[in-house]
Amino acid sequence: MAESVIFAIRTFGSIRKTACNVLYMAEIDQIKTPIREDLLRFEKVFRDAMRSRIPLLDKVTAYITRTKGKQMRPMFVLLSASISGQINESTYRAATLIELLHTATLVHDDVVDDSNERRGFFSINALWKNKIAVLVGDYLLSQGMMLSLSNNDFELLKIVSRAVKEMSEGELLQIEKARRLDVEEKIYFEIIEKKTASLIASCCAVGAASAGADDAMIEKMRLFGTYVGIAFQIKDDIFDFEDSRHIGKPTGIDIKERKMTLPLIYLLNNCSAAEKRSIINLVKNHHDNPRKVKEVVEKVRASGGIEYATEKMQEYISLALAQLDGLAETPSVIALKQLVDYSIHRNK
Repeated sequence: MAESVIFAIRTFGSIRKTACNVLYMAEIDQIKTPIREDLLRFEKVFRDAMRSRIPLLDKVTAYITRTKGKQMRPMFVLLSASISGQINESTYRAATLIELLHTATLVHDDVVDDSNERRGFFSINALWKNKIAVLVGDYLLSQGMMLSLSNNDFELLKIVSRAVKEMSEGELLQIEKARRLDVEEKIYFEIIEKKTASLIASCCAVGAASAGADDAMIEKMRLFGTYVGIAFQIKDDIFDFEDSRHIGKPTGIDIKERKMTLPLIYLLNNCSAAEKRSIINLVKNHHDNPRKVKEVVEKVRASGGIEYATEKMQEYISLALAQLDGLAETPSVIALKQLVDYSIHRNK
């Protein structure tokens, strides 16, 4: 009897997860409508850029293209280009450049983090070991640069290179602060603007630049992407303290990795000095103890930290959407707003 109940619960959970995935795919498909043909063209350019005459390398890059995600970054590029001018061959190369450089950073991150999984698939280092993974990441970086240089897309390369630089700075700043756990809210926003928001900002900026937009429009789209990226990261912070039964990832991961996220920073800023020392001690010295991690999660929930972070997230969403004020409600503008909504209201 007990086994039947457990089987039923597991089956229901699996069905619920599948149903949610189908729903989100339907939403993404709807958002893609104005740029559906452009995404197909991008995919061809991207696959061509990944190809190599080295059999092993070709095998690895073929695996990467099979495990692609929701294509949110190319969507930001293409939609930004569409509302800034006209999508063209330069736009497809811009989206490919973004995807090549981002994929390279993910491959390298998995090596650094010793991660065996990426998006539900085995990571490159898990299948082919670290040395090959590092070399593949290097190859993707060089392919992105060569694609731009061979087509004189210097402005696009400049924008994306700036993003890669800021992402690296953000990661290093976070590592530095994680040692002492002395992250103030101002530093937190500096970290996430560099680490997360800079990539989405570059997606929107290169999209506009590829379409021939002027400097003012490129900057407008860069700010739009920056605000979306900050809101996106705050949403991820909130996930870490929500009920794991309602989201697609376990909770407490950021605490286990000693990351100072906005809900936790709020708790530390609104408790006594003694309690603050106690919480920091838990995060610093007991982050691998599930019971202690759960204790911190409960303290954050009780402090109002989630509500505070949600308010901040909404502020940045408003700032992002304000950058689109004055633009005609074309299908691409509507789709871009829907993509923002999807990015923030996803459950994983």
